[in-house]
This record gives sequence, C-alpha cells and structure tokens, in this order.
Amino acid sequence: MLFNSLNYLIFFPIVILFYFAIPAKYKEIRNFWLLVASYFFYMNWNAAYALLLFGSTFVTYLAGILIEKAIEKENISFAKWILGISFAINIGILFFYKYINFFILNINRILGLRGSNEIGLLDILLPVGISFYIFQALGYTMDVYRQKTKATKNLFRYMLFVSFFPQLVAGPIERSTNLLKQFDEEHRFDTDRVREGLLTMLWGLFMKIMIADNLAVYIDSVYENYPAFAGIEIILATMMFAFQIYCDFGGYTYLAIGSAKVLGFTLMENFNAPYQATSIKDFWRRWHISLTGWFTDYLYIPLGGNRKGKMRKYVNTFIVFFVSGLWHGASWSYVVWGVINGIYLIIQDVTVAVRQKVKQYLHVREDRFSYRFGCGVVTFFLVDFSWLFFRAKSLGIAVDMLKQIVLSLQPAKIFGLAVNRMGYSMQQLVALIFAMLLLFAFDILKNHIYLMSKEDVQNRSGSRARQAGRPANVFQIVLSQGMWFRWLVYLGLLFVILVYGAYGLEYTQTEFIYFQF
Repeated sequence: MLFNSLNYLIFFPIVILFYFAIPAKYKEIRNFWLLVASYFFYMNWNAAYALLLFGSTFVTYLAGILIEKAIEKENISFAKWILGISFAINIGILFFYKYINFFILNINRILGLRGSNEIGLLDILLPVGISFYIFQALGYTMDVYRQKTKATKNLFRYMLFVSFFPQLVAGPIERSTNLLKQFDEEHRFDTDRVREGLLTMLWGLFMKIMIADNLAVYIDSVYENYPAFAGIEIILATMMFAFQIYCDFGGYTYLAIGSAKVLGFTLMENFNAPYQATSIKDFWRRWHISLTGWFTDYLYIPLGGNRKGKMRKYVNTFIVFFVSGLWHGASWSYVVWGVINGIYLIIQDVTVAVRQKVKQYLHVREDRFSYRFGCGVVTFFLVDFSWLFFRAKSLGIAVDMLKQIVLSLQPAKIFGLAVNRMGYSMQQLVALIFAMLLLFAFDILKNHIYLMSKEDVQNRSGSRARQAGRPANVFQIVLSQGMWFRWLVYLGLLFVILVYGAYGLEYTQTEFIYFQF
C-alpha cells in the first residue's frame, strides 16, 4: 500500500478513527489495533512475507530477553553469543533475499562459468522494506546488549515497534530508546498535533507527487536511452536526479512522520536541508540521518571508530561506506557510489591542515556568505557525481554515461534544449520550477530560521535562541500564522498536487525509490 494511493487515503482515516475510539487508558488494546493495522499494511504487498517480518521480529525479541538475563548473571560471553546468533540469522535472511543472486552472478563471473555450467539464479521476490526493519530489530538487540534499553517482555508491543506502519518499509530506522517507549504512553487526541501531522503529510505528498514524479519524466528518458542524449543533457538529468531522490525519499519520510504524529507518536528527523551542506561530512549529517546514525553506532564505533589512529579511522570509514553502498542494493554501482562518498570523507579529513593554510594565505573569511555558497556548490557537484552511479542500472552503464559526457558533451545544446524534448509542456515546466523554488525556500527556513518553543511560536514572542543541531519546525511556524495564510498554504499545495501531480493528465502512480532497498 503506497502513501500516495487512494487505498492509503481510505486506510489511514479508519486506523485513526478506531485508534482514538478506544479510550487512552487501554494502551494495550490500542497497540494491538495498530499492530493489526501494520501487518495488514505490509501484507498488501505480499502476504507471505509477513511471516518473514514476524520471524525476524521473534528472533530479536527472544535474543533481547536472553541477552538481558545473561548480563544480569554477569555471563557476558553468553550474551555475546546470543547477540552474534541474532545478527547471523537476520543478516542471513537479508543476504538470501537481497544478495543471493548478486553473489551467484559474481561467482559465475569469477569462475568463468557459462551456459549449462552456470549456477542458476533463484526466483526470489525482494521483500519490501526488509533492509529497514531488519536493521531496526538488530539495533534493538545491540541496545539491550549495551544496556541502553531494557528488553521488552511484551511480544505484541515489540512486534509493533518493528512493524509500525508509518516507518515500516522505508524508515526512518528508529531506535528503541525513542519509539519503543512511546507505546507505553497514553496518546490523547490533540487538535494542534493532528493539524501539524496532516500539514507534514501534505508537504510530503507535494515533494513526492509534484516534484519527484515530475522530475522523473526527463530523468527516466535520459537514463533509459542515454546514447541518444548529449553529455550536457546527461549532466542535467543527473543534477535533476539529486532533487528527485531527495524529494522522493524525503517525501516518504514526511508522510511517515506526519502519519505517526497524527496518532501521537514522534519519529526522528531523517533529512535536514541536505543540499545546503557546505562539506561532504556536513552532507552526511543531513542526509538519511537514521541510517548514518545506525552505521556510526553499530558498525563504525565497534570497528574502533577514530580511537585507534588516523589510518584505522580511514579504513573504518571506507568499510562503513562500502557496506552502506551494498546495503542500498545488490549491484556494484551502489558499492561504487558508497566508496566514492567514503573517499570524499577521507580526503576531506586528510587535507584539513593544507586547506586551512591555504585559507589563511588567501585571507578567506569562513563566515562570509560567498565562502559558504562556494563550499555548498562544490559539495553539491561532488555529491551529484556520485548520484550518477546510484541511478545507473549497472556499473557498466555508469561508465558508459561518463564516457558520453566526456566524448560528446555538446554544451551548446543546453541553450537550445526544447521543452518537448524534455517531455514537459511549458505549463508543466513552469509549475515544476515554481515547486522547486518553494522547496528551496522551505529548506532555507528549516536550516537558518531561529528556533522557538511551541509557546513562543504561538505567541510570536520571547527569546529566539538558536539550538544547535535541531532544525526549525517550519510546520509549526506556518500553523502559528493567521487563518487566511494557513488556508492559502493548504489550498495552494492541494491545487498543485491535484492539477500537476496525482490527477494530472499524464501522471502514473509510482512507488517510492527506497522501497527497493
């Protein structure tokens, strides 16, 4: 069931209605209702794979209990064994369903097996969201082992933690220290919270339907038939893809956060104006924050992090981004994408002293807008170069597209690029440009506005002290304005979604890109 579908438009109000019809004091009944709704939501893709979801959940549930008991008895070695078994089973499930055919293909290639001698591929359908819910479940067992959270004895509550439908199939990858404890709380109907949740969902739909799906029109035409396009057109399509994947994945995240907020739950932020980053390190603090945090806490730090010298730090960084690329898909193009970003980070760290001396010699002021803007442009183009490998169907195609850029750039074509060659009408193109400008304005507000408490936002008074590391809540700011402004925002977003998005003449409902991971 897709968030951008009529099915969800029916499903979600029914879930809300029954959830709040149950008195708040009956938390377990409410949780059971959400659990049933979550499994129904997941089974709409493939009912059989609900068993896989339950299997992963049950293994980590038992592991959490056994680990906690072993630690209480100071039997740390047994706790490590249980943790290792839990990881082995879940990673084994992930490997089989996501990577077994990739493994077979590479074995055939390495051994030179062809024709009747080849190892046959398995007919397996990748379960939607498997990488997300397995990582969330494994994070729980690690948190129990580290004694950051208590093992839950309530199976239904833990099942709900792993399968909570707003973030089940594409994150954010939640931590037990945040989400699990919220199922113990009483969530009462709150009009302000519901309004904020619905506005958040509306913005998510705008990002997905109005921007991401419309950008896909030109991007898909170029990437599906790249030999027919000049190098400059491939560059343009790749730049557009940077925003497509942001709006597609970010749109899903806002829909997930908004859906949870309506029900009274708070999910973590997953994006913070990523294309306003002024360095690669800054970009990865802003992009897919939940996955970056997961790899930092459960892979980078256990490998030694930066505690064992510079060279070990760089090796660990490389390993993390290699694994991150592989996590995204069973293809060498994803691995190369991850490795490129890992190399960026290593180079950035290695050259710190040199860059600092150059800036001092040239009297560069880091607080100047021109400096930050220049850093932002360089960062964007570095990130965008890696996106080409992410979007291409294979590593070979990515290399061919780079050759096309070098050998057939034809920069003059950008000035004569016909709108109909891009696949848009003039009206659609103008609407898309306007939507992109609105996205930039949103991210600028989110990244630069001074944060206020909810009471200050409502009263528009009080101190405006910036809180480092916390993005501004643009939705609360909008909701604090006068009624005419609020309704202008509501109706404006609905108008462009309905006219140029979901019910436009050429719109085809599409899945979210990250569902395949």
